[in-house]
Amino acid sequence: MNKKLTSIVVAGAFMALGAQTAFAAPDWSKVPKSNIHVFHPGAAPIEWVTGKGDHSGASGLKKGETCAGCHVEDGKLSLDLKRLASKEMEPKGAPKTMTYPVAVQAAYDATNLYVRMTFKAPGGGFDHSDKTNEVKASVMFPDGKVTMGDQVGCWAACHKDARTMPGADDKKTKYATPGAMDIMQWRSGDGGKAVDGIVTDKRNMEGGKAGVAAEGAKAGDTYTVTFTRKLAGGVTLAAGKAVPFGIAIHADGAGGRFHHVSFGHTIGLGAEGDVKATKQ
Repeated sequence: MNKKLTSIVVAGAFMALGAQTAFAAPDWSKVPKSNIHVFHPGAAPIEWVTGKGDHSGASGLKKGETCAGCHVEDGKLSLDLKRLASKEMEPKGAPKTMTYPVAVQAAYDATNLYVRMTFKAPGGGFDHSDKTNEVKASVMFPDGKVTMGDQVGCWAACHKDARTMPGADDKKTKYATPGAMDIMQWRSGDGGKAVDGIVTDKRNMEGGKAGVAAEGAKAGDTYTVTFTRKLAGGVTLAAGKAVPFGIAIHADGAGGRFHHVSFGHTIGLGAEGDVKATKQ
């Protein structure tokens, strides 16, 4: 197998922990995998998701139900992909691959959470506006103040007036108010880069406090991206709890909303979750 190491990046935030600090990488061969399917959401913002008459699940959300509870059955997506690919939902142009699986693994110790994602990034996208990065892989963690953050995942930060939405302000980014969402991202371009960001009243792709580190490798047509972040940093994570999270992958040089996303899921740190983290 022709294995090409795309990048190994350590975010500068770890410097604050001291040069003598060592991070023991998990033995991933002993960590179980959970397949989470991502899909192209089209131009469907949170206003559409919660809008009466637009989305049949809106009433369920108001009762406290989750998107995944309705649209994930036995680990597989239950979605009207033809509708998502239609001009109604995607006026610009849908990708050839509307959905694909991402194998997610997680581990934790007294200080850090480790998340590993393995996937085949598809080609055939409509948008190729990111000329630097073939792939960007992101994970977002909402705090308890984000409206419906534990129900709708990344949609809590996706609004109809954000850039790349039809007719929206090209300068307005994703936002989540009240509350905050940590975002950690790995970018494949320029030798690879880790991003430690935060989403509040706007999206900031720097200035996060989670101490994010990331590494990415590509073997054949398969990417493996591994993140490390502090438990007590930014949105605080804790053992014994299920942590809400969502993932997004921009493939084939896609930018803006032309990504594939997951519904909101949970990582169980010594607790039940869609992804069960192994204690180190």
